[in-house]
Amino acid sequence: MVTTRTLAYVAAFLSIIVWRSGRVAKNAILTKQQFTSGYYAEGDFEADCQTLKGGPDLKYCEDVAFWDQLDGQGNLLDHALILTCDANRKNWNTVMGPLRNPDPRGSLWLYQPGGAAKKDKTIHDPSKLRRIELKGYPAGHDFHPLGVEIYPSYAGNTSNVYIVNHARARTVIEQFTLDPSSPTVVNHVRTLASPYFHSANALALTSPDSFYVTNDHFFTRRIPYLGHVLPVLESVFAFPLSFVSHITLAPAISSEPSIQAHKFSALFVPFANGVAISHDGTQVAVASTSLGQVFFYERNPKTNDLTRLIETVYVPFTPDNIRYTHDGSELIVTGHPHFPTLAAVAGGKVPTAPSWVISINARTDGERTQLKEKFDEDAPISAWGKVPAVAGREVTTLFQSDGSGFSSSSTGLKDPTTGALYVTGLYAEDGMIVCHPSQ
Repeated sequence: MVTTRTLAYVAAFLSIIVWRSGRVAKNAILTKQQFTSGYYAEGDFEADCQTLKGGPDLKYCEDVAFWDQLDGQGNLLDHALILTCDANRKNWNTVMGPLRNPDPRGSLWLYQPGGAAKKDKTIHDPSKLRRIELKGYPAGHDFHPLGVEIYPSYAGNTSNVYIVNHARARTVIEQFTLDPSSPTVVNHVRTLASPYFHSANALALTSPDSFYVTNDHFFTRRIPYLGHVLPVLESVFAFPLSFVSHITLAPAISSEPSIQAHKFSALFVPFANGVAISHDGTQVAVASTSLGQVFFYERNPKTNDLTRLIETVYVPFTPDNIRYTHDGSELIVTGHPHFPTLAAVAGGKVPTAPSWVISINARTDGERTQLKEKFDEDAPISAWGKVPAVAGREVTTLFQSDGSGFSSSSTGLKDPTTGALYVTGLYAEDGMIVCHPSQ
């Protein structure tokens, strides 16, 4: 018999869920926005955006990161992009499912747009997308790449590369090195395994040998029998069970355990996904997919501790990966404006899912004193009216698509010199889209 007290508990629980998750449920689950085929804030979508395709394996690219090549004083000489792609994602996805078949491996790709010094509009050539060889990689070891981070190359030295790998047995982090003199070959250094990586998703480097890592779920798809239920409940009800850790590694040549130190940086985050460090190292941003929010933390650069939560910014979709621009003035947030359609794409029921990329800009001290009533007014589908304004930061749409122009956006990068916007898609058949500001 159901008692009055039981009903009261259920009502209270549902009220909490609606209060915490009602906005993201309305924006990204219950409402499918009527986007155009493509909108680009700094130009014309048809004239200024171009998809880059590179063969059957260059698709379903979850993440992309700049690989900066600097001189001895830290000045930018050139940069390339590294993409993590997995053409088998519809058979093996440890976050969304299914877990049918982990064969074949995913892939890494290099794109060199043509030099950091070029400020004119670049003609993007798909032939510059080249597959990267995994040299020394264990023959029987899976490779299903997700988050990627590359430490800059200084004066031509090699860079450490870290990639989250959702392998068949468990999730691990692979360490490679990448040499500017041979940019299409990464040398495998070691596989990093830890209970703290059980659902690793994204990375942010604090040195060549240390990083933050998000774990997106406590319950994962790997759990026998209940793996298709518990992670979904954790996501839908935004249970605060995921976390961010900071990892310090021992030197690769050391006989000591690979993980020298671990500490929890942020606990009780619902579906912690993307993570990024500001240019000056004093802030860390973490995306909460289930809540449709980005948390900004104060960081102590000496200890890597996240000392306090500075501000929470609401976004009008379920955020995936986040990247600061080189100068730290913008945080580029990319995500999924209609999660049911994304799930339908993963299940092979529909071909495309919509895309949305925004920037979060810090407001000046003078602007913070007055809350801006309207914002993001130029976009066809505005964030204004879907999420509240906050005093310290402002949301602006950079890119939108109903999926026909570009599908399932997961990561956005902004070129520090040309201003070009690069976007990859979790289930995009096209490898990447690049949009260049109109002249």
